Amino acid sequence: MKNILHKLENRINDYNIKKKFYYLYIACILLPLVITDSIIVYIVIRSEKISQYSEMENAANAVKYSLGNTVEQAVGLAKKIYMNKYINGFLDKEYKDAYDYVTSYYNFLKGINIKDTVGQDYVKVTMYSDNDTIVNGGGVSRTSRDSGAGWYGYFKETGLSQIVLFDYDTAKSPAVEPKRKFMFIKKLDFFDKQREKILVIEMDYSGISRYLKRMNYQMDIFICWNGKIVLSNGKYASTGEDFEEAAIPGKAGYKTEMEIYGAKLVLHVLSKDNTALKEIKKNIPIIIFLVMVNAVFPIILMKSLHKSFTERLGILSDTFRNIDNEEDLVEIKNIHGNDEIGSLMSSYNKMAERINTLIQIVYKNKIKEQEMTVARQRAELLALRSQINPHFLFNTLESIRMHSVLRKEYDTANMIEKLAVLERQYVDWGADFASVEEETELVKAYLSIQKYRFGSRLLYEIDIEDSCKGLTIPKLTLVTFVENACVHGIESKAATGWIFVRVYLRDGFMYIEVEDTGKGMDEESMEQLLWKMRNASIRLLQRKERAGIINACLRLKMETNNEAVFELDGEEGVGLIVQIKIPCRYLGMEAEEC
Repeated sequence: MKNILHKLENRINDYNIKKKFYYLYIACILLPLVITDSIIVYIVIRSEKISQYSEMENAANAVKYSLGNTVEQAVGLAKKIYMNKYINGFLDKEYKDAYDYVTSYYNFLKGINIKDTVGQDYVKVTMYSDNDTIVNGGGVSRTSRDSGAGWYGYFKETGLSQIVLFDYDTAKSPAVEPKRKFMFIKKLDFFDKQREKILVIEMDYSGISRYLKRMNYQMDIFICWNGKIVLSNGKYASTGEDFEEAAIPGKAGYKTEMEIYGAKLVLHVLSKDNTALKEIKKNIPIIIFLVMVNAVFPIILMKSLHKSFTERLGILSDTFRNIDNEEDLVEIKNIHGNDEIGSLMSSYNKMAERINTLIQIVYKNKIKEQEMTVARQRAELLALRSQINPHFLFNTLESIRMHSVLRKEYDTANMIEKLAVLERQYVDWGADFASVEEETELVKAYLSIQKYRFGSRLLYEIDIEDSCKGLTIPKLTLVTFVENACVHGIESKAATGWIFVRVYLRDGFMYIEVEDTGKGMDEESMEQLLWKMRNASIRLLQRKERAGIINACLRLKMETNNEAVFELDGEEGVGLIVQIKIPCRYLGMEAEEC
């Protein structure tokens, strides 16, 4: 997270002040304003939707209760007739003729007050029986009379003993105008199951429709049954027209189901328009005006602030930009403002005045200081030379070599000759640089001597690209790392060890690699050595730990302006590899040549 914030801070620092002001305006004014207003509008609209949903739910529950109560009254009436033995006996009796039936019917009416039994004036009750001796009329009828009606066929099809259904009766048309019916039908088979007797109670469809309208809900309510709209508080409530297909117009905001005695009803309550949204749309011009006020006024203010900042910062920037072209620092005139920028301009004038004075004092000592710097660097170089001077006596070596030749000890003479070559290089400081090819010859001489010492325990391989042989590097660079590989890697190992020396060009660098298969180094020691190589200095040389390696790394750093790259890799018991990368531009080559 800290890295992300740091990168963001650096990115912001790269923007000019104008951009920063605009980003500040967007992030701290415009964006919060838009988000806050959007949340408020969302809360208002959502609150109204929740309120509207609750209202639709209450309306649906009220309609369900009303329908259920109406049906339950009809069910209560049906139970009275169903359990009345006198009524069932009248429907089952065989009559001799129409006169006998009419006489019995009037006696039946005296024995039972049908209105008391029905209990409600607006409910029509019809009792059907398959008794052919019954004369149709007066609330009693033969089954055959209405066996072709839609309700009868549906009731028989369901196989239920009682059911609620809706019907559009066209059986008596055109003599009787067709109309919609809301019916409760029940079999009268409590006393006799042999004869088919059916009770049909027609509830007041018109009254129920009027009741739905009197509920005075602002939203449209539709009650659907078998894919048709059977009741509604709107335009589908006409009793004289057939039921419409249940293609609910508009958006159904609430839907619920109820089952009443085999009739599965679906209630749809349509959502009304969102008044909050309508108010917002109605007041769009005012809202746009307020948005413009909230957006434009801060922009004008930001421009004024921006001008206050940038004009004076521009003066400061121009003053600093002209420093390279002036011998003395130029003071800023016409400082105005007491804020931080004004204070900065005043501080700059004080600083410029003081620096101009100091320049006159310091300038006289500048040349002397440079001479002292050069003298110090020469002293450091002499210190480096003294660290690697072995002080061999070449005359003595030459005498020993000649004595060995006279005695025909040619191997010994050869080794003394190679040793003399090495020592001459150590003490010959006429030049600070040597070609890679000269360094390679020195490495071969050194390894020949070590081969003479260790015999078959030491094997080596030298691979130098032809393009590298003429390039110059600090003297004794290669042989120092080869010596380190031999002394610290191979010498302490009993088994045969290899030393590989490679020099090649890749990707704008010259690579020097010295690898050995000696005893290697543990990870902690390897990290310490790599740190010393990368931070080589005179102070580290004074500790006399790995002086040869630090010496070589220090000279490489000095000659490459600290751009030489040192890498170290290896494993304890396996070996070690040293890799040095020298940029080609410090070898007198263009990058394209590498």
